[in-house]
Amino acid sequence: MRSWQIERRQRTRQLIELGGLVIKAGIVELTGDDRAMIYGALLWMADKLQSEQREQARALWATKGKQAFENE
Repeated sequence: MRSWQIERRQRTRQLIELGGLVIKAGIVELTGDDRAMIYGALLWMADKLQSEQREQARALWATKGKQAFENE
């Protein structure tokens, strides 16, 4: 298999896993599958991660995510 094929498969797997997290979190249902709203929320997260509140946001979100995975 060529290196570009391996890279493409890895990228595809990453995209599928990230999309799965959006679905698992209930975002699709909660937004009525409004892609603009979902994208806006992701942009808001990116803004938070670039602000002075970066460490607080990372800590809060990491804790919530770990708890959610443990509760499954």
